[in-house]
Amino acid sequence: MNLHELSVADCVALINREDRAVLDALDAARPAITAFLEQAEPRWLAGGRLIYLGAGTSGRLGVLDASECPPTFQTPPERVIGFIAGGDTALRKSSEGKEDDPAGAHAELRALNLTPDDILVGIAAGGTTPYVLGALEGCHHSPRSGALVKGETALTSHPDTPSPPHPDTPAPLTALITCSPIPRPLGVDHLIVLETGPEVVTGSTRMKAGTATKLALNTISTTLMIRSGRVYENLMVDLRASNAKLRDRAARVISTLTGLPRDQAFALLDRAGGSVKTAAVMHAARTDRADAERRLADVRGRLADALSVP
Repeated sequence: MNLHELSVADCVALINREDRAVLDALDAARPAITAFLEQAEPRWLAGGRLIYLGAGTSGRLGVLDASECPPTFQTPPERVIGFIAGGDTALRKSSEGKEDDPAGAHAELRALNLTPDDILVGIAAGGTTPYVLGALEGCHHSPRSGALVKGETALTSHPDTPSPPHPDTPAPLTALITCSPIPRPLGVDHLIVLETGPEVVTGSTRMKAGTATKLALNTISTTLMIRSGRVYENLMVDLRASNAKLRDRAARVISTLTGLPRDQAFALLDRAGGSVKTAAVMHAARTDRADAERRLADVRGRLADALSVP
């Protein structure tokens, strides 16, 4: 209660001390995150999409994680998607009022033609954001949400027009990440609670709640990438050398995998069309780019499997 009276050193010490609760919250949520990912993995491997939905800080964190997957793991932009209440302008300019519309994400979700292989992760620090809860409930055929999932009857003309539920239509997998202990809401398959406790500045969920959420999203997306073969050993083998920094990183990865000196790693990278995986297979199998690409395609891009083929 005397926060306004603290010195700079005391402010730094207090915030640092409170931030330690973040890792404890992640540790306590580990079983819930694991259970969710065990169900998400087969959907991701089947071609499903990972879709984040949130408002304010929560929405910005989802969009951030989605935007970092293509350069890090070479995922197509449409495989990991982030939606924020208010659209992209809300990334820079606050539009928190948009979070109060439970049908606010329905148009975007309809446009995606959701399938049962898709994975929706709602993010709401307080666990009550109508924009998020309405989207998750709608994917489980809520009568008030209209048809959101591919395979249902024709879409209603207005999101609030009642339509009958469709219990026989498989729904996407849904999860809700929240930092407040709440009962599992309707339409949520997996409730992930990151119980970080009160913020240093009351209600400022960009702090502990935001940090915990970012760590949870890192865990979710990175685990799916690892399990789908986009990481070999602990290396980002699916990156493509599209600029000077990534070209240098790709050459270092190739050097690690092959033992080649830096100049030879760059030359191999060029012959492989900028693909680390292709370069690694070319070197290990003593083959050309076309054959290396075929070998990778035969094992769905998994470098470990491609390297094990004689």
